[in-house]
Amino acid sequence: MPRQRTARIPLLRSPATRADGPRQRGGSPLRARLVALGLVLVSLALLTVYFRESSGGPVHGAQRIVVSVLTPFEAAAERVARPVRDAYGWTADLFQAKGEAAELRAEVKELRRQVILNQTAAQENEELRSLLEYRDGPRFPNDYDAVATRVIVPAQTEFRQEVMVAAGSSDGVAVEDPVVTDAGLVGTVTEVAANSAKVRLLTDQQSAASAFVPETGAAGMVERGSSTTSLVLDRVPKDEAVEENDMVVTAGSRSRQLESLFPRGIPICVVTSVSQRDTDFYKRIQCTPLVDFDSLNQVIVLTQKGRS
Repeated sequence: MPRQRTARIPLLRSPATRADGPRQRGGSPLRARLVALGLVLVSLALLTVYFRESSGGPVHGAQRIVVSVLTPFEAAAERVARPVRDAYGWTADLFQAKGEAAELRAEVKELRRQVILNQTAAQENEELRSLLEYRDGPRFPNDYDAVATRVIVPAQTEFRQEVMVAAGSSDGVAVEDPVVTDAGLVGTVTEVAANSAKVRLLTDQQSAASAFVPETGAAGMVERGSSTTSLVLDRVPKDEAVEENDMVVTAGSRSRQLESLFPRGIPICVVTSVSQRDTDFYKRIQCTPLVDFDSLNQVIVLTQKGRS
C-alpha cells in the first residue's frame, strides 16, 4: 500500500503567551520601586518612634546595641586608616615644602643679583663722583675738556696693555688724547670709533711720557718697568737729586716720535728705589704707578677745548 503523507500543522503561539513576557520584564522595576517606597516608610516610622519615645525605649535600646557592636570595627578601621592618612599628609607636606624651598631659592638668587647690581652701581657712582671732583678741581687742566667714561674691555695680555672705553668721536674724543683718573696718568687714545676708543696704557712697552720730580726738578722719561705693576724713570743724569718717595709728574711733552703733549703736572708714580753705577750715564730709578692698571673701571679722556 502506498505510504500516506501526514500534513504538519504549525503550532501557533497563543496571544496570552506573548503578553506574559512584557509583563514579566516590567515587573522588576515595579518591585524595586515598591521596595524603595517601603524602606522610606519604615525609615519615617522609625524616626517618628525614635523622637517620640523616651531614652529607654526599644528603638533607643536597639541603637545602643548597634553602636556597641560597630564600635570595635570603627576603632579598627581608624587604626588601619591612620597610617595611610598620616603618610598621605606627610607626602603632601613634603611636596609643598619642596615647592616652597624652590621658590625661596629663586627669590634668594634674584635678591642676590639685585644686591650685586646695586653694589656695582654704587661703586661706579662713587668712582664717577671722584672723577667729577677731579675734573672740577684746581688740578684739572684749563685747556682741556673732560669726557668721563668707563672701561668696557680690559687689557687682554701682559704684553698688549690696551683697553677699550665707551666714548668715541661722537663725544669729541680723538687720537692721542690723554687719558687720566683722579689718581694719575693712564695713557693715550690710539684708535677712535663713533662710540668707543682704544687706549694704550702707560704700562705698555710702546708707551712713554716725559716727566720730572717737582721737589728737585730732575727730569727724565717714564717707561714700563719689568712688569705691568712697575715703571722706571729713565734718562735722569747722575748729578740730579732723586730720592725715595719723591713724586713724579708729567713734564708737558712726550717722548720720541709722539708729537702731542700731556698736560703738565699730572701725577704718574712714586719713586721706590734709586741706584747708580760709575759706568752708567743715568740713574736707575724704579717707580710704583699711582693708577691701579689691573682694576681700571672709570677714566677721563682729556679733549681739546673747542674741538668740533
